[in-house]
Amino acid sequence: MPISIEQRGVDTIPDEERSSGPRDLVSILLGSNLCLGVIIFGWLPPSFGLDWWSSLSSIVVGTVAGTALTAPLALISLRTATNLSTSSGAQFGVRGRLVGSVVGLLLALGYTALTVWIGGDVMVGVLRRLFGLPVDGVAYALVYAVLAGATVAGAVYGYRVLLAMSRVLAIGMTALLALGVLAYAPHFTTSAIPETGGYLLGGYWPTWFLATVAAGLSGPIAFITLLGDYTRYISPARHSSRRVLHATWLGLILGLLVPQLFGTFTAYAARAAADYAGPLVTASPAWYLIPLLLSASAGSVGNAGLMLYSMGLDLDAILPRASRARATYTVAIVATACVFIGHYTWNAQSAMTSFVLLLTAIGTPWAVITLIGFVRCRGVYDADALQVFNRRARGGIYWYRAGWNVRATVSWAVGAGFGLLGVSLPSYQGPLLSLTGGVDCSFVLSGLVGGVTYLLLQPRAGSAFSARPAFEDEAVQAETGGLGGAAPQ
Repeated sequence: MPISIEQRGVDTIPDEERSSGPRDLVSILLGSNLCLGVIIFGWLPPSFGLDWWSSLSSIVVGTVAGTALTAPLALISLRTATNLSTSSGAQFGVRGRLVGSVVGLLLALGYTALTVWIGGDVMVGVLRRLFGLPVDGVAYALVYAVLAGATVAGAVYGYRVLLAMSRVLAIGMTALLALGVLAYAPHFTTSAIPETGGYLLGGYWPTWFLATVAAGLSGPIAFITLLGDYTRYISPARHSSRRVLHATWLGLILGLLVPQLFGTFTAYAARAAADYAGPLVTASPAWYLIPLLLSASAGSVGNAGLMLYSMGLDLDAILPRASRARATYTVAIVATACVFIGHYTWNAQSAMTSFVLLLTAIGTPWAVITLIGFVRCRGVYDADALQVFNRRARGGIYWYRAGWNVRATVSWAVGAGFGLLGVSLPSYQGPLLSLTGGVDCSFVLSGLVGGVTYLLLQPRAGSAFSARPAFEDEAVQAETGGLGGAAPQ
């Protein structure tokens, strides 16, 4: 069967094209995450000064907690047959769902740049050991360009090509990581790395909670807008919600814990304190250099390709006139620029920590509000009404006020604001940290405040507000009221 470029953007996928299943979902979540862009998050807890068991517990606790919040989002696109940012129009309005598109775009942009960045750095280090490649700006530029080019190709061709790639990577990368355990095992230790200088935040529990959020919770949160890119191709007529939810759980848990714990293991074995890529290459035995090169190249292309694909969809949702392919090319240029900026101007630990904490703080309340809406409408959506903005039309049951649900948007903004006030970054300490003993609880604050605010702002039955139609005018209400979709939330 010839390979063709996917023509679907954020429009509704017809049921006859929804031929994927739960196994494909596990494959894409596992295969795409077995890469250095995810592995490096396992290095964060050791770099914060934690020992092996503390690092292990922080990653496991954070990943399980994050998966519990994130996995149910997969069921939304199973019902709507479009991506999650577009689906969130049911809660935020057909224009207000741009909040989700922007959050998704920022998440995917950061993770794409990070994956190409760390993958390229390891490739340059391995090529230096193998062939004496000079480690200079030209070498990094060439390697980054090759990775970016391969990533763009996969993302432009779309879901089917990325799914096939993930199936291969799920097997191949698992074998490479297993070899890596053997390669680095002789130097492994469970003790904290002395070169870190002790606990990053000065005490054990603040540092442990920071690791739980930055390394554990951030992984699942990165998928709050991505899961729908895959489940929109699964038909609810052929696969139950329970099976899809279980597949999402399995895919996220395996796809995040396996590479991250490998990263933690190799961080201790390589004594990686202030940097991960350099010590990883230096500590590698000669026989593992070729497998490490394959892991850095193929794994990075698989993961960054999916992120770039999601970025293209989110930009397509923001600019409906742009095709998905054109949107993908555009965001690829921006992501590549971020790679070069990150390599030459950012400290890896500070950049990663700041990025994931900030995006977790602003993304969590969006996910909570979207899930509350899913529960309130019992998973019943009007797929046609969700596409109003993409058709550059007006009206529909999700029109609210000029396409925005002010209550949901304000709730998200309030939640995100509280999260940013309670975040603990290497270069910034939120004022609310004094109330939490210096422990970063930004994601808890943002999600809780955003969700509670959204529920409190809902109109009560029989009130004047509940009696007002969620449409621009009575004519639009009369025109769209019989569509049979769920009531606006």
